[in-house]
Amino acid sequence: MITRFALFEGKVKEGQTDAFRKAVIERILPKWQKFPKATDVRVSFAEARDDGAPEYPLILAINYPDLDAVEAALASPVRAESRAATEAVLAEFFEGRIHHHVTLANEYKL
Repeated sequence: MITRFALFEGKVKEGQTDAFRKAVIERILPKWQKFPKATDVRVSFAEARDDGAPEYPLILAINYPDLDAVEAALASPVRAESRAATEAVLAEFFEGRIHHHVTLANEYKL
């Protein structure tokens, strides 16, 4: 399985955490769920971090069966829709940057 992460590094504007989270779920998540060939989407909101650790108020993980599926998703029209929705929410609530990482994910059930 391939996981493409989007790490939202920075800060949610003061007093806007609940509104930011609601906007992500209501305005962006539906776009992320439409990526072709994606098998699942995980939206993680930060609750705590180690002292001195960088701040990531949001980490997005979208799983795909393989790298070809990632490429198909990134080439799809949904990507432009997703980007527009994300940029609108970030402009309203977030100060920072996003970076992406594509990983080969391995899961081990307990």
